[in-house]
Amino acid sequence: MTLEVHAIGNAESTAWNRYVNSRPDASHYHLYAWRGFFGEFFSKQTFYLAAYRNKRIVGIVPLVRQKSLLFGDFLVSLPFLNYGGILADSDAVGLAIMRKAIELAESLGVSHIELREFRERTGLRSRTEKVSMQLKLPATTEELGKSLGSKMRSQIRRPLRENPKISVGSIEFVDRFYRIFSRNMRDLGTPVYPKSMFVEIMRRFPDESNIVLIEIAGRPVAAAFLLHFRDTTEVPWASTVREFNALSVNMLLYWELLSVAIGRGTKVFDFGRSTLHSGTYRFKKQWGAQPVQLFWNYWLRDGQGLPELNPDNKKFALAISAWKKLPLSISRAIGPYLVRNLP
Repeated sequence: MTLEVHAIGNAESTAWNRYVNSRPDASHYHLYAWRGFFGEFFSKQTFYLAAYRNKRIVGIVPLVRQKSLLFGDFLVSLPFLNYGGILADSDAVGLAIMRKAIELAESLGVSHIELREFRERTGLRSRTEKVSMQLKLPATTEELGKSLGSKMRSQIRRPLRENPKISVGSIEFVDRFYRIFSRNMRDLGTPVYPKSMFVEIMRRFPDESNIVLIEIAGRPVAAAFLLHFRDTTEVPWASTVREFNALSVNMLLYWELLSVAIGRGTKVFDFGRSTLHSGTYRFKKQWGAQPVQLFWNYWLRDGQGLPELNPDNKKFALAISAWKKLPLSISRAIGPYLVRNLP
């Protein structure tokens, strides 16, 4: 009954996915195909550690190395995405996996490990500013509408006066999605992911991803990227054109996202992470979403402080302000080179 933890390769991907699919606490991002996304598409070092007992996987953790002169050298599970971390049959297995991850981190000389999880871990420090906003979905959109109240239903109907075109598609919508998304990211002062990243995700997960697009008078004004995993639909990325927000186009967009999820038989809609009591938190809560605590757990080398690689860090305020003023063409050109090294 000896427990062994070691890095695995592609030959063990089927066993890895079998384990992920057996775990109720797994996320879409634990699937093995994301390793190729990070390793092949982004040229990152990836370390997929698995715990074995009697030749059977009993725990895993996917790790990606983020290394740059500007942002440092560290391991994340997982960068760019909302979730990751350790899956394990027991706390003892989880601890063994963590010890192996620390051993790896020390051999690489990285500054820290970041695990994006739904639970605390003994011996690690945690950030708890973020929550996942989740809504248990009814069986029909009619039931959903009744639960929202007359004011929200009126806001949802408001953009319909403009005769919007509402579509659900795939890779063919990436250009129009990106046009909205990249502008919104520039306006927020945040470097944008490359457009090809979204194509790559849809290529790797064709049956588990959608784009919902709203156009008014032929102009894309709102779009969102959906990922489906078992009985959950998640919206990791969504944006609207700001000058159309007065029409409540964001309300119509989220109504359509929830409708797509209900149409698939989804049980839970994941609005993504938010800071407690922030504007995005309040927006999601009005739909009935409830906060689920997130724990970003850290192993830190030599007792250093928690990393501050986030937009709330005051030392980035000047850079964020300057980024908002960039021409869109420049932010789209430079952003992908910066964001690939952020967690």
